[in-house]
Amino acid sequence: MNNSILMTALVAALFLSACDKTPVVVNVPAETVVVPGPAGPAGKAGEQGVDGNKGDKGNMGNTGVQGNEGIQGDTGQAGETGKSGDTTVIITPPAEPAPAN
Repeated sequence: MNNSILMTALVAALFLSACDKTPVVVNVPAETVVVPGPAGPAGKAGEQGVDGNKGDKGNMGNTGVQGNEGIQGDTGQAGETGKSGDTTVIITPPAEPAPAN
């Protein structure tokens, strides 16, 4: 009887070790995850900063070069003297008076 109990225990151990169980992998986070709560009231505004230094004035630019003076154009030719025309005087007679009614 001692042998049968021992043999049963060995067979049971063999069967249990022969089961194909896949290992379960559990990822443990390296850091603790913190879930943020509701936002608190806003803090008071900071003081205004100091104004910066004013920059130096820049150098004035060089004066440009004056352009060359233009050449005067040629004088035109004088026209011919006009001919004297014939003078005709037309005298119109006075208008006739309107008839009385």
